[in-house]
Amino acid sequence: MLKTLRPLFILTCLTLLQPSAQAQLDSLVFGVRHAPITPEERGELRVQVEGMTFLQNNEYKSKLIKGYTLPGIWIEPTMSYQPLPAVKMELGVHLLHFWGAEKYPNFNYSDLASWHGRNTQDGFHAVPMFRAQLTAAKNLQLILGTLHGKSNHGLAAPLYNDELNLSSDPETGVQMLWNAPWVDLDTWVNWESFIYRKDSGQESFSFGLSARFKPKRSQKSHSWEWYFPVQALFQHRGGEINTEAEDRVIKTWVNAAAGVGVNIPMAGRYPTLLNVEALAAGFNQQAGDLLPFDNGFGLLGKASLRIGRCKIGASYWFCKDFVSVLGNPLYSAMSISNEGVTLDKPQTLMVEGEYAHKLGDGFAWGVQVRMFHQFACGLYAPEEGWQHEKATMNLAAGVYLRLCPSFLLKRL
Repeated sequence: MLKTLRPLFILTCLTLLQPSAQAQLDSLVFGVRHAPITPEERGELRVQVEGMTFLQNNEYKSKLIKGYTLPGIWIEPTMSYQPLPAVKMELGVHLLHFWGAEKYPNFNYSDLASWHGRNTQDGFHAVPMFRAQLTAAKNLQLILGTLHGKSNHGLAAPLYNDELNLSSDPETGVQMLWNAPWVDLDTWVNWESFIYRKDSGQESFSFGLSARFKPKRSQKSHSWEWYFPVQALFQHRGGEINTEAEDRVIKTWVNAAAGVGVNIPMAGRYPTLLNVEALAAGFNQQAGDLLPFDNGFGLLGKASLRIGRCKIGASYWFCKDFVSVLGNPLYSAMSISNEGVTLDKPQTLMVEGEYAHKLGDGFAWGVQVRMFHQFACGLYAPEEGWQHEKATMNLAAGVYLRLCPSFLLKRL
């Protein structure tokens, strides 16, 4: 296990030498920027209610994943207190409810959960929340407990599926955020599964890095803003004290991406921003043989245009032997619905549209539509062998109501 953790430790040490990041939020619907601590809020006792009610429908025809619908709500009521100018504490609960579901599997959700007949919760899937946030230095935020995670990390779609904003638990562990004029950096450890002695399962955690390097920009209001994203996501499963677990094979998977992008402000009646980005991504199975590939790569080119409350965009994805650990399964070459099925050099064209409208302080609603055209390619199935897979059209659409009001109770 120490051998597995060594590259993570080295990468963590490197990030400590850089400033921390404010994530690039590509989604109008899911993006929420969490403000840093300010000394002016010292002594404030507040109640916050963050949540989203949603209806997400995925009509998938690809062999990579089957279609499904997510109708429900998640809500996070919390209470916060800032005892010192640089320290803030929050306590609350994350509640997830799917319409029509009365019982929920009782374990951490890192995706849409699989059903287990025993150990269930009634009414809601509930997870406690606790966050301790510290301004450790100028522009440096240190977070312990519940992280500012999910889409706030700003990971590319092949590395992170923003649908997890609906179905997964809050990330928990440790996080560093550092914002400077030349770089935004976010590095974190998300502890997903804890084990006891003689536990029947495996411990699981993820280590992530999301950096966005920004060359010096001209002071002109309509100047181009170039940036260079560097991203990495490690997931490790193992354990040493779970001696009675059926599966004790150590597994470590890595996704990484790097590239170049540019934001181009455009004059017009409404605020308009054109974004163009190109990324190269990689996959590596460092330990274990659970997945069919040991190494893979992918290439992503995308462009989007934001006009006021609207966003339209398109992207092209090509990969070979790439497995997306936490990303959208449509960017992978391995099926998660048909065991043993893999695709040979799949290519996908994605077209999307979004609309988000702020209703007032703490309230907004939005819609999102994405179409994934997966081109014809070779397909391997364990029983049939190699065959030709026809092109498929896959649709994902949703409507969402976001709430995040905050109420000042008292200044102590």
